[in-house]
Amino acid sequence: MKQHVSLRDANQHLSRYVEAVEQQGEEIIITRRGKPVAKIVRIADSPRLTAAQKAVRERLLARMRKGYRLGGKVPARDQLHER
Repeated sequence: MKQHVSLRDANQHLSRYVEAVEQQGEEIIITRRGKPVAKIVRIADSPRLTAAQKAVRERLLARMRKGYRLGGKVPARDQLHER
């Protein structure tokens, strides 16, 4: 259920509105001069990865740890810090 509250009221009773969202799943619309400006909603549980998605993620992380060769020569320390 949507509930419209003024910015001033939301400021004074924020914990009450957060509890309503948390406990009853309400949606709070905050208004300024009668116009909606913000919404307080419950955060949905994060989706779980499938086995295929986990495998792809592990392959990607392993490749990132290994790094990519760009084909260039690695300069010597003296070349980097010429005096």
